[in-house]
Amino acid sequence: MTDTLLKVEGLSKRFGGFLAVDAVDLTVRQGECVGLIGPNGSGKSTLVNCLCGTLQNEGGRVTFDGRGMDGLPAHQRARLGLARSFQLPRPFGSLTVAENIRIPLLYTVNARAGAKLGESAIDARCDELLGLVGLADKARRRPGDLTQIEMRKLELARTMAAQPKLLIADEAMAGLSNSEIDDILALLKRLNASGVTIILIEHIMRAVMSFSQRLVVLVAGRKIADGVPQEVIRDKEVERAYLGE
Repeated sequence: MTDTLLKVEGLSKRFGGFLAVDAVDLTVRQGECVGLIGPNGSGKSTLVNCLCGTLQNEGGRVTFDGRGMDGLPAHQRARLGLARSFQLPRPFGSLTVAENIRIPLLYTVNARAGAKLGESAIDARCDELLGLVGLADKARRRPGDLTQIEMRKLELARTMAAQPKLLIADEAMAGLSNSEIDDILALLKRLNASGVTIILIEHIMRAVMSFSQRLVVLVAGRKIADGVPQEVIRDKEVERAYLGE
């Protein structure tokens, strides 16, 4: 029996003549906290889009929880437990904060095989998640009334509502203050402690180093390093990628 949750083998993605992701291999174990870093344009977002089904890879394959993902659309991957948050939160502006949390409960959790959540259970889960991220008092407000940090907390709550096995958090701390970054880190660590595996994509190295058990580095679509964070950041190829010759 293996504890491998995500296995990526030789994944490649082209846009015309441009090779955005070049034969990337990646294995993520159940319960891991993995940091994914790289300079702008390194292929991180393209890789994540291929993992989550927003884009379809031309080469290689993705296996999640023992099942092949290639060809599956994004919503089916989410229902299997592969979820992501977005750098720019885009909640449903016409719905309240609580109603935004209901969407993944109705269309991801209740779309899975097995017992369905009833209305009272959905309401209770919404209250629980909003309390967890500190938005209980904003449940009936519209997303447009939220601050930047509150929008990011809502984004994480919406992702958590889908009950993922693996969460890919994409730039969840961009533009936040140090104390706000600490708030998001605490939320992610609490989520991981509950059993959710997390891949963190982030440019804020303090956050990445604090959170990650393992660090993966992409440069020009290739994986150039994968290992213990303190060792990876001292790697000569990683230093060249960030600092130049």
